[in-house]
Amino acid sequence: MARGGRQGQGDPVDWVTRAADDAVRHAGEGNLVTVASGASPSGPIHLGNLREFITPHFVAEELRRRGVPVRHLHSWDDFDRFRKVPAGVPAEWADHIGRPLSAVPDPWECHPSWAEHFKAPLQEALRELGVEMEEISQTEMYTSGAYRDQVLLAVSRRDEIEAVLAKHRTKKVTAGEDASAQEAADLADSVANEDDEEGDPGAATSSDAIARFPYRPYCRECGRDTVATTAYDEATTTLSYTCSSCGHEGTTDLSSDTDGKLVWKVDWPMRWAYESVNFEPAGRDHMTPGSSYTVGTEIVSSIFDWRAPARVIYAFVGFAGVQKMSSSAGGVPTATDALRILESPMLRWLYVRRAPTQAFDIDFGPAVVRLYDEWDALGRKAADPAKSDVATLAWHRASETAAAGRLPTPAVPVPFRTLSSVADVTAGSAELISRVVESSGFAHDSVADLEPRLSKAMQWTAEHVPAAERTTVREEPDAERLGSLGEDEELWLRIFLDRLPDDLDLDAATSLVYGVPKVARGLGLDDPPTDQVKADQKDFFRLLYHLLVSAERGPRLPTLVVALGPEKVRRLLTPTAGGS
Repeated sequence: MARGGRQGQGDPVDWVTRAADDAVRHAGEGNLVTVASGASPSGPIHLGNLREFITPHFVAEELRRRGVPVRHLHSWDDFDRFRKVPAGVPAEWADHIGRPLSAVPDPWECHPSWAEHFKAPLQEALRELGVEMEEISQTEMYTSGAYRDQVLLAVSRRDEIEAVLAKHRTKKVTAGEDASAQEAADLADSVANEDDEEGDPGAATSSDAIARFPYRPYCRECGRDTVATTAYDEATTTLSYTCSSCGHEGTTDLSSDTDGKLVWKVDWPMRWAYESVNFEPAGRDHMTPGSSYTVGTEIVSSIFDWRAPARVIYAFVGFAGVQKMSSSAGGVPTATDALRILESPMLRWLYVRRAPTQAFDIDFGPAVVRLYDEWDALGRKAADPAKSDVATLAWHRASETAAAGRLPTPAVPVPFRTLSSVADVTAGSAELISRVVESSGFAHDSVADLEPRLSKAMQWTAEHVPAAERTTVREEPDAERLGSLGEDEELWLRIFLDRLPDDLDLDAATSLVYGVPKVARGLGLDDPPTDQVKADQKDFFRLLYHLLVSAERGPRLPTLVVALGPEKVRRLLTPTAGGS
């Protein structure tokens, strides 16, 4: 991968390359490039919303590799209102609806606020993913007065803002437009909350100009945003309001007080200008007619003297078994969940290998095994510069960052299917897994050489392999079955036990398991099988599975035999005294 300047002629070009080019054009050659993201910590920040964070991260990384000055600025929208009480939270938290997320207590009592409770796990996951951001709290920005001039400007030009909002308010997605856009427009819980001006809790009946006021204070009496603006004095910048929750009638001076915020469709373009944002991704729900990006594009230029940033539109990320991901509903997979079973470069790869406009699903089921196989194969291809293409470029982007270099991967990359299979039959004993892996041809100095993949394979096996599909090793021999062996079966077991060595590795186990039916037919262990031997092998394998794990099938028999060890295998395959 190119380490300095723009990629050379003939180098692969992907969506990251193009987005970085757009960001530089917006900023101007030689200038600092600001890429931005934003999220409202209203609940668990799920894998769908991870696209908001990781998309600008990849663009920033590409610019760093070129030597372009860049910052990834992330805004936590923790000054947003608390909208509803999710399942599992005490009903009395409904009393906090309408208050800033940063002012709502943490019902689990482990963080200073609701907002901090949901920020923390993602911040930890992002560190593991190598995502570095300059983080901004919107609570701190508003309450410090940082945006005071911008608020006063927006309020002084509220009629122009309302004209833009009104123009777009009635626009809807029509049947002739992209169906995916309509679907996205219906999704709840955007990364950044949309304001519903039509249902604005601050709407008063005195006049449209007041009802559509672009600034909304939080009530000084109860702390909620359930206020109706009743008057505004331009000379004194005093806003009067009444609160529908507590009945308080109050005022706030926009020149000195900091107890409110701009409505979202004004707030977002204001921040573009304030932070000189050059690139920011957004979900499809922000790009439909009348939505926040289309409105913001007009407001940022006409009111705040800036241009809408370059952007990419990102599509829906689904999860197998979950209809759609909702932050506030809970019960949806997060980056923390994914990192329990996926190495951090692999999780990054899921997002960088596809253009953001491509929707995809994440599956923690059997697809994980295939995903690891695909990742390992791509890594082998990426090691050969002659095979460089867009796919290997994605592998490199996923595998390293400018600051941290290569992200953690196992020193000895054992196939995930091998580790998970061994974990299944060894009850998750890391030391026993290590011994079996060693005998399987993957030499290593310690268990640490297998990490972090070993722990993730053990976690996946324990959490995501259904109980019905787990391998349960017998504790005692099946006396009844051993007492009813057929003539061929007795011969197979006798040959197997006679030739089973005390020091067993995977090659020896493989040769023996496949060779027993050959020897029984007068062939050598290494002779090619006849059709009759192939039929015998199937029957012999079925017998071993039944006697060892009470099933018709299971992990590869050589791996199973090595994992159980010669002593236990002999005990389970030997009839007890008087058994036959």
